[in-house]
Amino acid sequence: MTIALNTGTATLSPITLFLQADIVVQGVIIGLLLASIASWAIIVSASLSLGRASRRGAAFERDFKKADDIDAFYKRESDSDVPVARVFAAGVAEWRRSTASGAIDREGTRERLATTMGAAVAAEVDRLADRLNILATIGSVAPFVGLFGTVWGIMRSFSGIAQAQSTSLAVVAPGIAEALFATAIGLFAAIPAVIAYNRFSHRINRIEARLNRFADAFHATLSRQLETTGRR
Repeated sequence: MTIALNTGTATLSPITLFLQADIVVQGVIIGLLLASIASWAIIVSASLSLGRASRRGAAFERDFKKADDIDAFYKRESDSDVPVARVFAAGVAEWRRSTASGAIDREGTRERLATTMGAAVAAEVDRLADRLNILATIGSVAPFVGLFGTVWGIMRSFSGIAQAQSTSLAVVAPGIAEALFATAIGLFAAIPAVIAYNRFSHRINRIEARLNRFADAFHATLSRQLETTGRR
């Protein structure tokens, strides 16, 4: 094994460090860079998706509060892909099924409405949280992958010491540099993923709470309607 003894400032260049690194460390670095690209793609996509869900959800709730006719409002918004609109559509669909017959089971209808809208809320939260587990995986695994590259680089430095029979900085520097570079890339991939995962989890929790509040309010509205619609 030959060890590059370049002690100039070029050694500090990321490209130079990559080219001088062992093939194993190069593979680690490439993998971490691909993971970083994937995490940033998810971060951008999730940020846009959650922002759109929050804005359009707030607009839907404002329109719902202004609506005088729920059936007309449902016809207008039934095809909407907003999470709160899907919860609303699930509630209306269950209401129509439960009140289609002449004799209405009030308590049964209330239970079915709560179950249906609760399931709709859970489904929308799962849809919004899709791929966030990838961020969690990258955030937890990337530092250890970088550490593997670090260990390999240090082993390469020890090999260089044994071959050169010298502990000179010029001998150990290349291996140590590539080892630290692998660690840095691991942190570069992990830190944004962890921050984004925590932030998105908080935003999803807020959206879920808002969906549950809407479902409870809509359930109360339909429950009151049951008092004037049919008999047990």
